[in-house]
Amino acid sequence: MKSPKKNAHIQKLLKKKSQLKAISSKPKLQTMKRKPPPSINRKGSAYFRHHQFSYRLPLILLFASLLILIIAVPSLIVLPLNKSNEATEPADDFTITNESQEANQKAISVAVMRTKADVVEDVSLEDYIVGVVAAEMPATFEIEALKAQALAARTYTVNHLLANDEDSYDITDTVQHQVYKNSEELKQQWGSAYEDNMQKIKAAVEATRGEILTYEDDPIMPAYFSMSNGYTENSEDYWENELPYLRSVPSPWDLENPKLVNQETFTKAELEERLAITISEDAAEHITIARFDSGRVSQFMVEDNTFTGREIRDKLELRSTDFSVKQTNDHYIFTTKGNGHGIGMSQFGADSMAKEGKNYEEIVKHYYQGIDISTLDEAAPTLVSR
Repeated sequence: MKSPKKNAHIQKLLKKKSQLKAISSKPKLQTMKRKPPPSINRKGSAYFRHHQFSYRLPLILLFASLLILIIAVPSLIVLPLNKSNEATEPADDFTITNESQEANQKAISVAVMRTKADVVEDVSLEDYIVGVVAAEMPATFEIEALKAQALAARTYTVNHLLANDEDSYDITDTVQHQVYKNSEELKQQWGSAYEDNMQKIKAAVEATRGEILTYEDDPIMPAYFSMSNGYTENSEDYWENELPYLRSVPSPWDLENPKLVNQETFTKAELEERLAITISEDAAEHITIARFDSGRVSQFMVEDNTFTGREIRDKLELRSTDFSVKQTNDHYIFTTKGNGHGIGMSQFGADSMAKEGKNYEEIVKHYYQGIDISTLDEAAPTLVSR
C-alpha cells in the first residue's frame, strides 16, 4: 500500500499533465503570414507581374490627376473672369472688330444717286467702297495700292456722310464725288476677268474694313488723282483752303509713267471762245506763265488777260495744271505733264510704291502728311450709332 505522501505526489503530477494536455488541445493562433513558395516570387511569374502592376497603378493615377489639375485649373480661373467682363488686357495683335462693332458698320448704308438712270441705289458702306475702288483704280494694280485706295475712298465717303445735308441721296456716282459701279456694270466692263478682279478688290476692301484716315482725330479730305508731274500739290495752290495734311511731296515714280505727257491742240478761234477773250495773231509771243514750286502753273497771262492755272485747265479741259503752250501757225499746242489736280495721293505713285514693297499704311502716310489710321468707332461714332 502506497504511503499518503507518495499518493499526493502522484496526484499532483497527474493534475499537471492534464493541464498541459488541455493547453495543447486548444487551437493555435496564427500570428505570422506564411511565406509563399520560392517559385512564385521569381521575376516574370504571374505573382510578380500582379504585384508589380499593383505598385504602378497608384503612381499612374497620381500622375494623371496632377496633369488634369495643371490643365484644368487655369481654365477654371480664366473663364469666369472673361464671362463676367472684368478687366482683362486684350492681345496686342488683336485688330478685328467685335461682332457688335462689325454689325454696326454693316448697318451703315450709302444712298447713291445713279446719274444716268436718275435713281437712288441704297448700298452698304463696304459694298459701296468695293464699287468705288473698282471704278477709280485699275484692278491690275498691286493689292497694297488697292488697300490704300479703299482707305481713301472710305474716308471720303464717311466725311461726306457726316457733312451731307441732302434729303434724297448721300452721294453721286460721278467725278463730282467718286465714280461708283455696281456688279452688273463691272461684269460688262471686265467680262471673263470679273471674278478674279472682284475677288482681288474685295480682299483689299476687307483688309481695311472699318478703317479711315484721320488728322487730330477727325476724318480728313483724302484727295487722290491719277498721276503727278513728279510732285503733288499743296491744297491751297489749287483749292482755297490750306489743309495741313495735303502738302506737296515728291512722287518721282510718276515720271516713269509712259502716259506722263499729253498734248491738246486748239485753233485761235477755239481758244478765244473757250477763254472768252480776243487774242492777236501772235498771241503766243505775249504769253507769260508763273509756276508754283511743284512746277504747276499758278498764273497764265496772255496779253491783257490773266487766269489761274486751274482756270485754264478747266476751260480747256487739260489733264493737269502743269502745262506749256506753243503756237504753230493758227494753232496753239498745250503740252501737259501728269493727270489730275495733283492734290493728295497719286494712284500711279501708290502702285509703284507697292511694287517696291511698301504697304498701304506707308503709302497713305507718304501722300497724307501727319495722319493716322483710325476706326469708324473711334473717329465717327455718331455715324456708326445711327
